[in-house]
Amino acid sequence: MGDSPASYIHMVQHLIEKCLIFHMSKEECMEALSKHANIKPIITSTVWNELEKENGEFFRAYSHTRSTENWMSEAETSEMIQKMIADSSKDSDN
Repeated sequence: MGDSPASYIHMVQHLIEKCLIFHMSKEECMEALSKHANIKPIITSTVWNELEKENGEFFRAYSHTRSTENWMSEAETSEMIQKMIADSSKDSDN
């Protein structure tokens, strides 16, 4: 998990940022991190909400862009999430 609560939150933030790269909604991110990284949805939601507070303009633009574009299939998304989790584990080992 990490050495401290701060490092755990930083890891969750990093994974949320990866979810954003894959154009996931908050709910999709919460589900993905719960399923693939064993992170409780309330933790993901709390960190996401704090990121929204700190980066309001980005999230407004992100939300608008998400609503106007097509995204990956569920299988493609699942594959990308698995890679993201594996890459994240490698990063935390260094």
